[in-house]
Amino acid sequence: MAVIMYVDFPHKKIWGKEMANQMKELAQSITKEPGFIWKFWTESKKEEMAGGVYMFDSRENADQYLKMHSQRLAEFGYSDIRGKIFEINNELSTIGKAPF
Repeated sequence: MAVIMYVDFPHKKIWGKEMANQMKELAQSITKEPGFIWKFWTESKKEEMAGGVYMFDSRENADQYLKMHSQRLAEFGYSDIRGKIFEINNELSTIGKAPF
């Protein structure tokens, strides 16, 4: 069953187009992760936070990715990384026009 994963962390560096340019290879690599379906990249310059909302095909694949991604972010110097995984209520999400 598909799941949604939310990740955020304090971020004070680059934003917008500059972030897109510098993170392009990372964005492309994420699409090759087992079970990956999609990702919305999130950023808030005002709150100095970055992260994303992901959809994976299973909790197992999301758990594996979250563990690897949290380690990678820590290696990049980030801390206070928060990640949560949620099951999806397909019926209500379909009514809400979720991008399945």
